[in-house]
Amino acid sequence: MARIDYLREQVARAERLAKAILDQQTAERLQAFAAECRAELQELKLRTAA
Repeated sequence: MARIDYLREQVARAERLAKAILDQQTAERLQAFAAECRAELQELKLRTAA
């Protein structure tokens, strides 16, 4: 699996879990992880496009 596909899957999984979980701290950590993955995904897309 390519890194881009992996990151997309992780973003979707983390956001899905964050919505389903009741613990606010864990939900915030999952959202932060999703944001980190999104940032790396954007970086990879820019490198690929260049």
